[in-house]
Amino acid sequence: MFEGMGLGGCILQAEFGLKVKFIMAFFFSATTPFGIALGIGLSNVYSDSSPAALIVEGLLNASSAGLLNYMALVDLLAADFLGPRLQADMKLQSWAYVAVLFGAGFMALMAKWA
Repeated sequence: MFEGMGLGGCILQAEFGLKVKFIMAFFFSATTPFGIALGIGLSNVYSDSSPAALIVEGLLNASSAGLLNYMALVDLLAADFLGPRLQADMKLQSWAYVAVLFGAGFMALMAKWA
């Protein structure tokens, strides 16, 4: 629900025409029912332990993890690390790097049990 509200707000603020906005809203709202129908259709032929399914699942998981890492490092952290407050204070910048590395290590440790 929150993704839809966020995307709807972005679409409304964008400088697109009305037709493009309707097309974007349609495709956003059609992806979930399409995915459900695709999942129901493939559930009859899907085998959890087949090599092809394991490879596809691994590739999709790796792609998702890569996108999340990119978004976190480039879109979220870059704005903080390139800001004037961190750029002016080397000690604060060092502590920020240590905090990021500690957080990444802690998340990797938690992933062991997930």
